[in-house]
Amino acid sequence: MTKFSHLDDKGKAKMVDVTEKERTVRKAVARGKVMMKKTTLTLIERGEIPKGDVFVVAKIAGIMAAKKTSEMIPMCHPLELTGIDIRFTKDADLGEITIEATVQTVGRTGVEMEALTAVSVAALTIYDMCKSADKNMVLSDIKLITKHGGKSGLFIRDE
Repeated sequence: MTKFSHLDDKGKAKMVDVTEKERTVRKAVARGKVMMKKTTLTLIERGEIPKGDVFVVAKIAGIMAAKKTSEMIPMCHPLELTGIDIRFTKDADLGEITIEATVQTVGRTGVEMEALTAVSVAALTIYDMCKSADKNMVLSDIKLITKHGGKSGLFIRDE
């Protein structure tokens, strides 16, 4: 039977003790999409969304979310993040925005959840800012792309 690190001997939830783990450079990249009408993406590109610059606000929201991940996800350790980068790629033909977050630290546990949270909140922010123009937007494909550092080593998603 698989033993889960977040369960004690009685099967109750616990936070993993990372005290004895070695501090290493940790990095994770996550990605997700927001699909929308082509006209909505055009409004974003032209700066015509009434709530402001969608990409600037979504980037700040994603960065803030990464820093607050341990306050939202119960078993996540609070981490000293050493770098957060969020990038947006637009595909006008499909009406899609791809969000990619890279998060780094030097610590005892990984930053996958921080990267995934950054993408999720950036996507939610895009939805919030553009919902008056397009309530049919879809947030999708939020996933871990790569991670490295620590005992488990390198992970690269097979796509």
